[in-house]
Amino acid sequence: MRVDLELIAGMIAPGSRVLDIGCGDGALIDHLFRTRECDARGIEIDMAEVTRAVAHGLPVMQGDADTDLTHYPDDAFDYVVLSRTLQAVGRPREVLRQMLRIGTRAIVSFPNFGHWSLRWQLLTTGRMPMTKTWGRMWYETPNIHPCTIRDFFSLCDEEGYRVETWLAADDAGRHAPWRRAPMLANLFGEQGLFLLRRDHRAFRA
Repeated sequence: MRVDLELIAGMIAPGSRVLDIGCGDGALIDHLFRTRECDARGIEIDMAEVTRAVAHGLPVMQGDADTDLTHYPDDAFDYVVLSRTLQAVGRPREVLRQMLRIGTRAIVSFPNFGHWSLRWQLLTTGRMPMTKTWGRMWYETPNIHPCTIRDFFSLCDEEGYRVETWLAADDAGRHAPWRRAPMLANLFGEQGLFLLRRDHRAFRA
C-alpha cells in the first residue's frame, strides 16, 4: 500500500463508515477492514481495477466521481476519501461539495504543483514539469486541474470548509516539517493531505 494511504488510514477512526473515491485496486479499503474494522467501500472509474478489487472480495463498484456522488444520500459516511485524484476530476469544486454532503469528514490528498522543483523545471526548460511519481508527458497526464497547497487552502476558505488537520509530505509519504508554515509547505511539500469537516453554517447559506 502506498505510504500516503497509510497516512490517510491513520486519520480514520476505527469502526467508521468510509467511501474511497478512485480507490484503485482497493488497497486502502482492505487495510481499513483488517486493521480498523471499518465498513469501507469504494468507487473506481477504471473497470480493470474494479475487477481486480472485486476478485479479492472487496466492495468496489465502477463509478465516476464527477457524476455518481449525487446518488448517495446525505450523511451516508463518516469519512469520504479522495487520494491523488482531485487534480484529475472534471469538477473538483463540486466533487468536494458532494463529499462533504454525503460524509461528515473528507480526506483529500493531491500532488502539490507549487513545489520548488516543478517551478524550477518550468523556469529553466519552458516545458511542463514532471516528477518520478507524475512522470507522464503533458498530453498523456490525467491531471487536468493541478493545484497547489495554497490554492487548496484558499478553496477551503471560499467554500467554508473547516480544516481539522493537514500536512505536507514528500513523495514517499514522509512528513515535511512545515506544519505551521503553509508558505514553506507550498514550496517544499511534494504532496498535501487535508482532513476537512463541513461547516453547517456555510452549508445552510
